[in-house]
Amino acid sequence: MTDGAGSGRTRAVHELADLLRPLALAVTRRLPEIVAGLAVLVTALVAFAIAGSALDDRAIAANPAVAQAEVLEGSSFARTLVRFTVANGEAVVPERGVFYPRGLQPGETVAVEYDVTDPELVRVAGRSALTSSVPLLLGVLVVWALLGPLSLWLRRRRARE
Repeated sequence: MTDGAGSGRTRAVHELADLLRPLALAVTRRLPEIVAGLAVLVTALVAFAIAGSALDDRAIAANPAVAQAEVLEGSSFARTLVRFTVANGEAVVPERGVFYPRGLQPGETVAVEYDVTDPELVRVAGRSALTSSVPLLLGVLVVWALLGPLSLWLRRRRARE
């Protein structure tokens, strides 16, 4: 017993499979390049992150000031909120949080360095782009250690076929 809806669904599945098969073959054929491209993409993103951190550090170093900041509740993995007072007595809570916050706990008081012309640029005193670049560079090494050999293996396998 076959009903019209069942055979219609089966036909639709076959048509979809026929439509997607060339795409799947193209992806499979280019898989070594896709894997290597992912590694390159991760590397580029890390390079941009380190360059951005270095530029922020340079801006802070060009117009530096130091203050004591309180680490606030409501901090997340993406940002650590702090409140500090600038020279004119204004309290500042940078929207993006403090740079290089590793290990800070809410309620803690920490020395920060900020850009006098833009107090939104603030980092924990004594920390710099080098502080954040070590874990990022280690992550890039791990990505290449995994994806580099995988890409080579996929390329060799494709050459054998």
